[in-house]
Amino acid sequence: MSLFGLLLVLHILASIAVIGPAFVVPVIRRSARTAGQLRFAFDITTKLAILPKIGGAVLIITGVWLMIITTMGLSQMWLNLAILLSLLMIVIIGGLIEPRMKKIMQNLSESQDQGDEVPDEFARAMKKIAPLESMSQLLMIAITVLMVVKPF
Repeated sequence: MSLFGLLLVLHILASIAVIGPAFVVPVIRRSARTAGQLRFAFDITTKLAILPKIGGAVLIITGVWLMIITTMGLSQMWLNLAILLSLLMIVIIGGLIEPRMKKIMQNLSESQDQGDEVPDEFARAMKKIAPLESMSQLLMIAITVLMVVKPF
């Protein structure tokens, strides 16, 4: 296998490591109906959070390396748009979703003695995060389409 082929395989696997949890984690959290299920969902999603971080680092490294060995650089509009959308997605996830999720998780751990019913404040907080998660999922779809189709 050539260096290009190896990098491409690593790049695709890294994208799966980023995209997979990003699509599954919101579904897991939204499916929780009791406080115990919500705590369990947060435990699982906290453990899954390492995959996008490792995958994201590998994705960037292999992507830059692929751009160098193909001498493509930033000459393709689809690539520039995909990079811009990726940066926007990182800001949404890292700057908007994660801090809010940490606050919700902290509040949830402090209220463990309040029974098994999910308090309304948590449901409201989760509903405020849902549009951000949907936006990041749509961005992931757009980035994937750009990378596969390379429309322009």
